[in-house]
Amino acid sequence: MDKIIITDLLANGIIGVKHPERDQPQDLLINLTLTADLHAAGESDSILDTINYSTVAKAVLAEVSVCAFHTVEALAAHLARMILESYPVAEVTICVEKPKLVARTSRVGVEITRSRADFS
Repeated sequence: MDKIIITDLLANGIIGVKHPERDQPQDLLINLTLTADLHAAGESDSILDTINYSTVAKAVLAEVSVCAFHTVEALAAHLARMILESYPVAEVTICVEKPKLVARTSRVGVEITRSRADFS
């Protein structure tokens, strides 16, 4: 299987367990790896035969902007389900990170992998 990779997508949304973290949207870094068969696009050189990464990125940004989860785990799971339901991917790995939240770190977060089999 092949992979489409979207790295360090800067999203903005409400996430966190307590106030003041939930009072305003905050920056989130999202990394996505979409596993799919890309043979047809490799042969045809046509955007119609692949998954448009720009479309996926815009959908993720839009979804994060309207969600309000307490945990990054829940946001990542929600995004995984959305991608699997919307695009012809076999598997998706999503890493959601909060920059500069914990002292002496550049960012903290979670990474999950979900496949179509997880939702059937």
